[in-house]
Amino acid sequence: MSAPVTAPPRMGSPDLSVRLGPLVLSGPVLAASGTYGYGDEFGDRYALASLGAVVTKTVTRAPRAGNPPHRMCETPSGMLNSIGLENVGLDVFREQKLPKLAAEVPTAIVASLGGETPGELVRLVRALEMAPCAAYEINFSCPNVARGGARYWADARRLEKTTRKLRALTERAIIAKLTPNATDPSLLARACEAGGADAVSLVNTFVGTAIDLEKREFVLGRATGGLSGPAIKPMALAQVHEVAGAVTIPVVGMGGIVTALDALEFIVAGAACVQVGTASFARPDAPMRVAEGIEAWCIARGVARLSDLVGTVRTWGGGEARE
Repeated sequence: MSAPVTAPPRMGSPDLSVRLGPLVLSGPVLAASGTYGYGDEFGDRYALASLGAVVTKTVTRAPRAGNPPHRMCETPSGMLNSIGLENVGLDVFREQKLPKLAAEVPTAIVASLGGETPGELVRLVRALEMAPCAAYEINFSCPNVARGGARYWADARRLEKTTRKLRALTERAIIAKLTPNATDPSLLARACEAGGADAVSLVNTFVGTAIDLEKREFVLGRATGGLSGPAIKPMALAQVHEVAGAVTIPVVGMGGIVTALDALEFIVAGAACVQVGTASFARPDAPMRVAEGIEAWCIARGVARLSDLVGTVRTWGGGEARE
């Protein structure tokens, strides 16, 4: 299935389009996986057409009930979650969710896929090739599952071999979602690029924990969860900048983005586009507000093409930041 055709920018408006391999997005803001349901829950409430894409909840071969409660808690400037990839499973996703999304959501749909083994990811891609979605984001980075999570996929050789297998199955864009909980995220990104990924997305959540001192218990149902929100933004920016300098494929940046200015910092750090996640829990219209703010910022400063800003951050001395 070919990538969706995007409309040309409005007269006098900046060109905000983004290319991720064969996928062309009309805008640089995506709703992040796991934070916007499957996407159809918001289609009749908000103008999702202003988004470049909606990334679905991660789907696995079989339905998953997820982790035991508690699954979420607030932290200073962020939140911890331990959802555990709760989802409806491949069959319901393919036969019910994706057709509904295609009919109701006026932007590209990126299917997030999770597997405990390379074979499970192969099965998912094969099963979805005729389904109405524009691209696949491969979740190589969930910290909240015992099998097939971030630790399992933090192996460069496994990532490269698996991505190569998936590349042979589809002409759709493959976006590899990477963990920040690795010694060398650039090594993992280069492995995905070598395997044929069209883009990498980062960061997923950082591993963290919360303790109820009076009860002397972990707040979550598991000892650890994934930390997200503004608290992780400086670390996310650093990893996005590092990885963008290590690969030639586009980088999709995320981690603590709340405003358009946050998003633009990721773009000048090297991200071709961004995903908005945790901010949507406080304001479900956060992704659209970020998209509108990016356009307004570009218009105010005479930026004709957003792509001209990608990777333009410089050091105080005036040299390129990676020098």
